[in-house]
Amino acid sequence: MHTFVTGGNGFVGSWLVDRLLNDNHHVDLLLRRPELHTKKHPNLNVMKGDITDPSSLQQIDRKTDVVFHLAGLVAYKKKDRAQMDKVNVQGTKNIVEICKTHKIKKLIHMSSVCAVGVSFNGKSPLTEKSDYNIRDLNFGYFETKRLAEEYVIEQCSKGLLDASIINPSTIYGAGDAEKGSRSVQLKVAKGKFPFYTNGGVNIIGVREVVDCLIKAVDLGKNGERYIVAGENITIKKLFTSIAEFADQKPPHILLPNFILKFLGVIGDILASFGKSFPISSENAKISTFYHWFDSTKAQKEFGLAPLPATTYIKDSVDWVIENKL
Repeated sequence: MHTFVTGGNGFVGSWLVDRLLNDNHHVDLLLRRPELHTKKHPNLNVMKGDITDPSSLQQIDRKTDVVFHLAGLVAYKKKDRAQMDKVNVQGTKNIVEICKTHKIKKLIHMSSVCAVGVSFNGKSPLTEKSDYNIRDLNFGYFETKRLAEEYVIEQCSKGLLDASIINPSTIYGAGDAEKGSRSVQLKVAKGKFPFYTNGGVNIIGVREVVDCLIKAVDLGKNGERYIVAGENITIKKLFTSIAEFADQKPPHILLPNFILKFLGVIGDILASFGKSFPISSENAKISTFYHWFDSTKAQKEFGLAPLPATTYIKDSVDWVIENKL
């Protein structure tokens, strides 16, 4: 199989590229900074390009069978909204158009469960058919991932594209601590973060996500989305598990929602003056929700068999310890 991969230097992308090469597939890897990718392999071709630059996508080989589109920008501050629109929405449209122009057999678009919505009380995990219930909140990352996904589905419904969408929940595994979004979890693993919040998260392993990305090539239905998720747990359980695997004292102080949101407002004010602050009003609100999901569809159609959340959390913490982080 001849593949074209975007976002291959990211956490999931690096796992996907390794898996494709190990399975003896050819990989054309598009990177903005190819010099950062040091892996050498006879079936790997690294090329310089950017999904926001349509001309650079013309490099795609006409022999390409499958495009794996993983590139994206994750941010939770208002100042980053325009860039997320450019990368997540327009970048995806550029990928779709090149797939149409070159008659690519299959596009696998990696979205996120944030494009599905959230549970405000944790009582009803969301499915692929759940109503998108947060459009009025206008969260930048959620909205741009949703809009990108809607464009892919629209093109499929018009018969112009063959694509399947993978919506992973929060992904854990070896190497995930290098993600900027894991700074709080690293502090928990060091025993330097005594707080936890209300809300919940769904945990899935990176191997399972990569497996579903690849299975979607043959098994994924055109224009359909697949939630790839595991166990639903509270933030308190997440932080407690991280701390215990790192042999640290678990966070023991509940940070009430109103205090968290107040800190978010302070973060917004500081950001308006160009000052850095770890919390914005947007991610403060997001952290109080229950990001709980039901992956029955992927389990039935892809054979997804998620393990307990603690298994994936331990993989992550073990890697952090081994790499002295």
